[in-house]
Amino acid sequence: MIVRYQVGDIVKMKKTHPCGSDRWEVLRTGIDFRIKCLGCGRQVMLPRPKFEKAVKAIIQPAAGGESSCPTSS
Repeated sequence: MIVRYQVGDIVKMKKTHPCGSDRWEVLRTGIDFRIKCLGCGRQVMLPRPKFEKAVKAIIQPAAGGESSCPTSS
């Protein structure tokens, strides 16, 4: 199963950050991921394989995803 991550997703990581939070916001996707801790605001860059191993679940998908495109009626 392929999981597609988008900018704005809130993800839960397997390990907690030293500040105690395990929830992160995805700020950048691609070869590297930039994520921001929702507890203290610290930003971290991770290579894609390390990020995908560390993610436990997507808590909240990004608002305005691909399925919310307006249709003409």
